[in-house]
Amino acid sequence: MLFTSLLQLTSISDVISDTGLAAQFKDIVPGDLFLALGLGFVIGAVIAIVYRKTYRGVLYSPTFAITLIMLTLITTPVVMCIKNDIALSMGMVGALSIVRFRTAVKDPMDTAYMFWALTMGILLGAQLYLVALIVVLCIGVLMFVLSFVKFSNLNSYLLVIHYDEYSEQAIKTALNRTTKNFKLRSKSLTRAGAEMTYEVRLNERHEIVTRMLDIEGVHDATLVACQSDVGV
Repeated sequence: MLFTSLLQLTSISDVISDTGLAAQFKDIVPGDLFLALGLGFVIGAVIAIVYRKTYRGVLYSPTFAITLIMLTLITTPVVMCIKNDIALSMGMVGALSIVRFRTAVKDPMDTAYMFWALTMGILLGAQLYLVALIVVLCIGVLMFVLSFVKFSNLNSYLLVIHYDEYSEQAIKTALNRTTKNFKLRSKSLTRAGAEMTYEVRLNERHEIVTRMLDIEGVHDATLVACQSDVGV
């Protein structure tokens, strides 16, 4: 009975040795793996908090903040596994090169945060813990500073005006007095009147509507926020 048990243990150890499981734990120490994952969670949470506090968009997505944490945690063990194996590294690069992500990123800042999370995972996977902590703290502080900086940029709007044809010149004069940044986008004439759509850039959006309504022959004026190329 005892001899049979010893034979079974010997066969199990041979299987482990043959499959390379023992070699895997020689390359990656479990303590280092748990340390890297723990720091990855903390650093990912810091990135998510910075994203939440500095977000300036319209609709904040909690799911994207969780995604930043997951990106850091997922990248960390991947880098730990491939950093000492050239063949595995090349295979990983080839596998990732055929992956296509169809999710559209509307704000370029979201892409920057994703690269930030991936970079932190790479640093942690390479066991550069101090460098990762310094980088995440420095970038976090810079993001908070930049969030308070007001970059001067006129807001873009679409001004839709329904009017009688004889008041067109008065509308253009009023636009020139309000802002120099306007461009005619469309114009249509009907038996009931005319319609023009202008793209205007200005700071105060309520004054221009009031001025349009003060013009004789203008029936109504509508100002619509125009989404720019960067999704702002």
